[in-house]
Amino acid sequence: MMMIIAEFFVVILKVLWAFVTAGAKWVVRPKEKRVAGQVCVITGAGSGLGRLFAKEFARRRAILVLWDINSQSNEETAEMVRQIYHEVDTPTSKDATTLGGVEEMPSFQPQVYTYACDVGKRESVYSTAEKVRREVGEVDILINNAGVVSGHHLLECPDELIERTMVVNCHAHFWTTKAFLPKMLELNHGHIVTVASSLGLFSTAGVEDYCASKFGAIGFHESLSHELKASEKDGINMTLVCPYLVDTGMFKGCRIRQEIEPFLPPLKPEFCVKQAMRAILTDQPMICTPRIVYMVNFMKSILPFEAIVCMYRFLGADKCMYPFLAQRKEAMNNNEAKNGI
Repeated sequence: MMMIIAEFFVVILKVLWAFVTAGAKWVVRPKEKRVAGQVCVITGAGSGLGRLFAKEFARRRAILVLWDINSQSNEETAEMVRQIYHEVDTPTSKDATTLGGVEEMPSFQPQVYTYACDVGKRESVYSTAEKVRREVGEVDILINNAGVVSGHHLLECPDELIERTMVVNCHAHFWTTKAFLPKMLELNHGHIVTVASSLGLFSTAGVEDYCASKFGAIGFHESLSHELKASEKDGINMTLVCPYLVDTGMFKGCRIRQEIEPFLPPLKPEFCVKQAMRAILTDQPMICTPRIVYMVNFMKSILPFEAIVCMYRFLGADKCMYPFLAQRKEAMNNNEAKNGI
């Protein structure tokens, strides 16, 4: 009994110390790690956040492996990345600090590889991963970014689209991780990033499949994080990225209450990725953007459901997706009429 009491007090001290160290990071910004020369796989790299992640890692001279189902847009990202490599090819001393110490690797030749991969098909994921290992080498950083949205109310959404959302937004994380984690475990080195959403922490009406897929991705990420801690693989880091609505066009038309919107506008994609990069490069376990998302998630955990409903209605968050869903439906109907369907 004395032993467990003593251990309990040790746990209390460790918890308090965790609060202290977490608070210190808000005051003193941790030093960013170098990723120059490390192999970084980014899924969904052909557009949106994936393209911006590719640019940021290129500025830090990582070896980029870009995955996307759309070969053309993926190649466009690769061209942008090559231009960035060219711009930082002969950095100044000031640039070297920003780019993770490029001066220390003057002989490094920046590289970018593109692969057409449908992450919704596990055979495609496993075969593409094998090509990457064979043609590029072992992967150091995995950015699970690819995502889709059906844009239909539940009862109007075809089953195939629901399955597609779940497979791409959630199941694909299992397959990419199973493909690259074994070597990370062997080397006790690596970093896995899950690009989720605030809609994986708290939900709203009309996007049941999307919310479920992001809740699933977050559950997967948290469970894997605990598994790595239990196995004492302290060289493998995990970062969960949960942004609020990002202005990439994926949820075009989504609106909260007009009077509230100036205080919670859609996030600029560049800002979102820069915040995520800071978290990744400092091995931060989780990043919510903006910070008010942390508070909303906490309040959801302690408030009665009816209280949450009242808050949603006040903010206009209860039906914020309805304009988006209406636009998607109208666009689909117009396409059907145009094609004579």
